[in-house]
Amino acid sequence: MDTQDQHGRTRSHRTTKAPPGALTEARTKALPEARTEASAKAPSKVSRKPSPRLRLLLAGGTAALALTAGLASPLNPAPQQAAAKADGKKTLTVAVAQSVDSLSPFLAQRLLSTSIHRLTYEYLTNYDAKDNHAIPGFATKWEPSADKLTWTYTIRDNSKWSDGKKATAEDAAWTFNKLMSKEGTATANSGFVANFKKVTAPSPTKLVVELKKPQATMAALDVPIVPKHVWEKVDDVSKYNNDDSFPIVGNGPFILTDYKTDQYVKLKANKDFWRGAPKFDELVFKTYKDQDAAVAALKKGEVSFVAGQPALTPAQARELKGTANVKVNEGPGRRFFALATNPGAQTRDRKKFGDGNKALLDKKVRQALFLSVDREALVDKVFQGQAVEGEGYIPPRFSEYAWKPSADQKLSYDPKRAAQLLDEAGYKKNGDGRRVGKDGKPLDFRILCHATDPNDKAVGKYLKEWWGDLGIGLKVNCLDDVSVPWYAGEYDLAFDGWSVNPDPDFVLGIHSCAALPVKAKESAATDNFICDKKYDELYNKQLAEYDPDKRAQTVKEMQSWLYDSGYMNILAYPNAVEAYRTDQIKSITTMPTAAGNIYGQDGYWSWWSAVPADGKSSSKDGSSTGVIIGIAAAAVVLVGGGVLFALRRRSTAEDRE
Repeated sequence: MDTQDQHGRTRSHRTTKAPPGALTEARTKALPEARTEASAKAPSKVSRKPSPRLRLLLAGGTAALALTAGLASPLNPAPQQAAAKADGKKTLTVAVAQSVDSLSPFLAQRLLSTSIHRLTYEYLTNYDAKDNHAIPGFATKWEPSADKLTWTYTIRDNSKWSDGKKATAEDAAWTFNKLMSKEGTATANSGFVANFKKVTAPSPTKLVVELKKPQATMAALDVPIVPKHVWEKVDDVSKYNNDDSFPIVGNGPFILTDYKTDQYVKLKANKDFWRGAPKFDELVFKTYKDQDAAVAALKKGEVSFVAGQPALTPAQARELKGTANVKVNEGPGRRFFALATNPGAQTRDRKKFGDGNKALLDKKVRQALFLSVDREALVDKVFQGQAVEGEGYIPPRFSEYAWKPSADQKLSYDPKRAAQLLDEAGYKKNGDGRRVGKDGKPLDFRILCHATDPNDKAVGKYLKEWWGDLGIGLKVNCLDDVSVPWYAGEYDLAFDGWSVNPDPDFVLGIHSCAALPVKAKESAATDNFICDKKYDELYNKQLAEYDPDKRAQTVKEMQSWLYDSGYMNILAYPNAVEAYRTDQIKSITTMPTAAGNIYGQDGYWSWWSAVPADGKSSSKDGSSTGVIIGIAAAAVVLVGGGVLFALRRRSTAEDRE
């Protein structure tokens, strides 16, 4: 729940899955057409206009780009190497606040885990770091049949697994067929293949996917391709965490060499990676339970990079901006921060479970809660300006799919109207000023809070005050792991968030009836047990629509429905605020390159492109907004779709992708 993506669920998924305002252009406009490796490198000619809130930020990013002209881009790596240390090994250490839920691509849902998979396994396609359009990955070309029901992918012939075996179309076919089998593989990415009819590999360089009906996400299948010769030996994929033997066989830019639960994940550069080897010899994700401790480690030089959960707090950012040899990167993020209601936990066959407050089944009650939250105040007081006020489900960074409510539709802060709706719903104040139902019981709610996320705790205090003024009681239940009560449906509301991918299908799909769990309390794709016929009709309509403008319109209709329902209250789109040591990292790629994030990208550009520093002091001022480091000068273009990354679920801090 981007949580991180959390993908990253904050169930963080906040993970992935969030993010403020940089506008973008759809990467899917050329999706029905054949894409080639050559055409993917062609410069974009699309004009993009940033929102007023972002112009200042993007202007700073443009200036940064001008200063970095001549440095390497993700597709043209040629930066100067830093001098080797005494032992000859150059190590980049990243401080993280999230645990690995699984090293299995079939099971992992948290942002950290899925980010590691982006580094160690290839996907059919990747996202361009500059503008998010689809570019070659494991596949060099993809094209549909005339009826759009058969897609043929040309698999590159220069990729090999880290154990020396050649990577082929057969590995991709095996991966997709395994997902389609649902043999314990439905946890993470099964939604991508729900519409697949048949997948075959006629030759080592040809993959053919037959669909039941048209599917607009065929150049956005965020599924790690695994080596068949390794995984076909696994007896039960549903119980295999891929952590019993190292190094783990992969074909990405890094090779996973070691892992200790809640301590570290170690990777080494894949010298045989087809796009070119990373510049750092080793990449280490080091776990810190205390974010302040991670910041202190950065100041001491014990780690190279720190991102927060996934963003640094305003206080931490201010502290680091005054630290020598530390650069703070701030830009529009790809996440949203939200309140999710529990409208009644249910299984796919509609069996109810959990103990959610039945008052939330009433739309008027949900909307009353919505109206009694001052989102503008939260951006100002909690995020201290490092966020944009929330509205639609898709962050404004993905402009093609971003949506805003009309003036008449907007549920602005209005406590009087909220009180009126509660009265109409039958929850009037008693002599003690408490809202009570017709049964005489007071209206009290519980909200799940991530113990490691300061934003959850800070917002919780405001909610207690605002809802208390309405006569509603609130218990803020902060836990290290919110996944247990969340999956069990034993909560009323929850702090939620996702990291959004360039294509919006995945995050939209988590609210469909098909995402509900098969059995009570089991892990599933659902975000908060929503199941509605109208929403499902819109979801299926957008999935089958290849015309980008028509599809975008349907996606906006879905967001309008979510907004009116009151199930999801998007509070803010937090900026990506992170920091790194300039005496350890000379240059690194943000995504988008004009003003974007480093940690939790839709790709592997940041860590793959990072260039070691020579260890000398390089900065006294740690501030930087929308910085682009190590990238060729580029226009300020933030493109995108708006899809939250493929199902990455809840957990602690920021775990959705």
